[in-house]
Amino acid sequence: MSGSITVNLSRPVASVKVWDGDPGAVGGKQANSRVDAPTIPSPELEAQIKIFSQASKALNDAAVKLNEFYDKVFADHAESVAKLSVEIARKILMQKVENGDYQIESIIKKAIENAPVRHDVVVHLNPEDYTQSRDVLQNDQDGVFIGIQFVSDPKIKRAECLLETPKGIVKSLIAENLERIGQALQRA
Repeated sequence: MSGSITVNLSRPVASVKVWDGDPGAVGGKQANSRVDAPTIPSPELEAQIKIFSQASKALNDAAVKLNEFYDKVFADHAESVAKLSVEIARKILMQKVENGDYQIESIIKKAIENAPVRHDVVVHLNPEDYTQSRDVLQNDQDGVFIGIQFVSDPKIKRAECLLETPKGIVKSLIAENLERIGQALQRA
């Protein structure tokens, strides 16, 4: 479809360039310049790029160091918080033990649950705990303590017990339980 095109302009034309379809020619660039043609940066631009690159590297290095510091501080505080939590728990437990505010039967039941076997078990108790709970242990309504022998052992502290089984010993000691809790808190 060929035909003539007429364009009416309100001003006289100062210059004319023929567009060859090159997108690089749009916007005042030379008609023969190419978008993908390599450009040589000026020395000022190279200096600015170098300064920007150095600043960017310094900023990245600072971010890495800040992250390392954060991780170290967090780990240090996490360990301190875990130790403090265990120490608070220790003080509370010792106060409860001193006041007799615990149930030795529950402690024994938990130890039995952790035992490798539930027959031929000998449970060592503090003499005070043994005396106070003897009737409850011997008249077991739940049947948990059937076939289990209880002995008074002055080496065992109050609110603790030690189970002898044919396959090994199970200890329910406050200090060891608190130590396990502290390790778990530090891992978390």
